[in-house]
Amino acid sequence: MTTTQTDRTTVDVVETDHRVGALRVALRTFVANKLAVGSLVILILIILFCFLGPFVYHTNQTSAQLLLENQPPSPQHILGTSPAGRDELGRLMLGGQSTIELGLAVGLLASTFGLIWGTVSGFVGGFVDSVMMRIVDALLSIPFLFFVILLASIVRPTLWLIILVISGVSWLSTARLVRGETLSLKTRDYVIAAAGFGTPRWRLIARHIVPNVLGVLVVNGTLKVADAILTFAALGYLGLSIPPPATNWGEILAGGVNNIFDGYWWQLWPAAVLIVLTVLAVNVLGDALRDVVEARLSQR
Repeated sequence: MTTTQTDRTTVDVVETDHRVGALRVALRTFVANKLAVGSLVILILIILFCFLGPFVYHTNQTSAQLLLENQPPSPQHILGTSPAGRDELGRLMLGGQSTIELGLAVGLLASTFGLIWGTVSGFVGGFVDSVMMRIVDALLSIPFLFFVILLASIVRPTLWLIILVISGVSWLSTARLVRGETLSLKTRDYVIAAAGFGTPRWRLIARHIVPNVLGVLVVNGTLKVADAILTFAALGYLGLSIPPPATNWGEILAGGVNNIFDGYWWQLWPAAVLIVLTVLAVNVLGDALRDVVEARLSQR
């Protein structure tokens, strides 16, 4: 084996050990946060409840059964029935599927597009930055609820349409946040030195900007997931969500509020508890992931 090959092998081994050490530090940081571990367990249980529950607890969620409307909890219907006679526990599972899918999709889309827009705008600067930020400011000036009501009156709402609409608003604040971080990072000595050696812009962004923005982006992305879940619940509460027989926790909550004075507690509190638990768990997990990313970056 030549000297060059030996040196290259040594470098590969050192880099591998360094990555393993960083992963261990990140895992140790996360496990040390007991509240984060508990939140992760809660999220896993909610996801299992929503996506695996229907395979164990079979219900009819496609057609109304008016003879069974507003039935209290019983062995046949563990959480009672809805005003349309559908099993409430089955509705919570079905509504949780669309709610979780929307939250994750919005968080991913908003974070990805906001990251691209913000890093390009902040790193390029000048006229390009001004134009890109004026576009963001213009879109932020549009009232979200007015836009959703107008859209709902024109087209039939679907899950993917609502995902795109919420994502189209959520990425704006992410882009501004990432731009601010990029403006700070591009003036650091190591970035200026790398640029002086002729490193291409795309490599500077990928190697020095994006990894150092991840901590803020992860926290912001989890907040976007929580915000999207709350927004979806609000749209369902206002009757602007996906039409029946599809449902979501917000729509279930709206039906429970309408019947709250009739004593039908099972139509209100389970959905409210699931929304609160999911949002709180996502927020706590986001804070913990920020600590994990920062701990890993400190090992670079």
